Amino acid sequence: MTDSHITQGGTGSTGNPVAPEGPRTAADVVTPELITRLTRGVGGSGTTVSHTPFTGEVLAAALPESTPEDVATAFDNARAAQRAWAATPVRKRAAVLLRFHDLLLRRQPEILDLIQLETGKTRLHAQEEVQGVAIVARHYGRKAPAYLRPKGHLGAVPTLTKVTELRQPRGVVGLIAPWNYPLQLSVGDAIPAFVAGNAVVMKPDTETALSALWARELMVEAGLPAGVWQIAIGDGPVVGPAVVERADYVAFTGSTRTGREVAQAAAARLVGCSLELGGKNAMLVLRDADLARAVDGAVRGSFASAGQLCISMERLYVHESIADDFLERFAARTKAMRLGTALAYGAEMGSLVSERQLETVTRHVDEAVSKGATVLAGGRARPDIGPYFYEPTILDGVESPMAVCAEETFGPVVSVYRFRDEDEAVERANATSYGLNASVWTKDARRGRAIATRLRAGTVNLNESYAAAFGSVASPMGGMGDSGLGRRHGSEGILRFTEPQTVAQQRLMPLGPAFGMTDEKYADFMTRSLRALKALRLR
Repeated sequence: MTDSHITQGGTGSTGNPVAPEGPRTAADVVTPELITRLTRGVGGSGTTVSHTPFTGEVLAAALPESTPEDVATAFDNARAAQRAWAATPVRKRAAVLLRFHDLLLRRQPEILDLIQLETGKTRLHAQEEVQGVAIVARHYGRKAPAYLRPKGHLGAVPTLTKVTELRQPRGVVGLIAPWNYPLQLSVGDAIPAFVAGNAVVMKPDTETALSALWARELMVEAGLPAGVWQIAIGDGPVVGPAVVERADYVAFTGSTRTGREVAQAAAARLVGCSLELGGKNAMLVLRDADLARAVDGAVRGSFASAGQLCISMERLYVHESIADDFLERFAARTKAMRLGTALAYGAEMGSLVSERQLETVTRHVDEAVSKGATVLAGGRARPDIGPYFYEPTILDGVESPMAVCAEETFGPVVSVYRFRDEDEAVERANATSYGLNASVWTKDARRGRAIATRLRAGTVNLNESYAAAFGSVASPMGGMGDSGLGRRHGSEGILRFTEPQTVAQQRLMPLGPAFGMTDEKYADFMTRSLRALKALRLR
């Protein structure tokens, strides 16, 4: 990989390149030996290839490509391994996660290279994935025994009915992971499934399969039985349905359109599913916001991973009294961002992942401009850096007929809107079918929290764009409306991978006529008992 990144601005000016960490190239990182090692044991009747967005060239040749029959075999192998894994005490399963945590942090340069090469993102944005997975592994490594422990409940008849709630693993979880966060949204979601006693058959995106394969190898090194994590690589319309058709539970992250199809297929089989889908997330900058912090937050929130982040900001609402000052600073900061391809820290934004993403971004921006929107920063592709690079872009004057106003762009494009009062801002932020993430910027914490409760979003960050809520893994994260079903993280993130089972033991007397009672006397006895239980506040 050459050091082709530059400092870019709205005028296309160039600056000093960021120095690479040595002479590493894609060929140095992704060797035939690495591919052979990582794909050992991965079934596939054919082969496929992946590419690096930095150049568009082949990254991994001869990856195993699964057929539906290969997926069926993967599920058979996973079911065979899952029984012994589920019988392993939960604390021993949790210990695997803690060892994985340490290995991940120790060997992160390896995975940072792979994430960058597969996604085109900067090293810092790749490192955010390492942070996120480490936090999840530590959390469930420490808390899983408490989440999964048997719980006693008050029975039908106090003291005579002993009730215990158990959590049984679902069996084999089908996990379909996207390309934009190939470590965070693959192993990050698999971790709670594993510690709950499940096996996993995962379908990563073909273009980012190496990151998932590397994580699997590391998890096995940490003590996970190899058969418990099966990976199937192949075309989404072929492999995806085959995974859904056999899974005992489905966890999907991707587009809303495909999520609906997954939900319908899972419902037809009466199996559960969780779906983390699209977003058109809003950032609200109130009149008393700290402008310097808000500008930095807007840059991070809008352009992290080139905007290819489901919880990134695509709509920016700024109070009219500060809008001019804010936008002047935001535009200047955006124009000065450094774009780059080096396997090194320093660049602030990387590449889009594919020609398809570049086409969507270009279409949204060009259409908006043709209908009267103004480009405050960016607004053009940068093939001089790489085939799928596009400048971080700010659009003003966006109106509802424009696609960029309502459709998810999933790229480095943010539209700005001015508002007069907070009621208007909340109403406009909620005027979308999506409801994934939101951000509120104000110096008044109480007012910020009050506004947060009015926003229709699964997570709301105050004076931060996305990382505060997403990184707080003891709390649930997920979407409302077209942004999905279910939650990852916290108790909901692990209990979704379990079946609740109630075991009730009745002692001394049955729940029916006994000791010579007639039906009438039994009914009278139970009526008086129910009244007494209410008076004693036991029910």
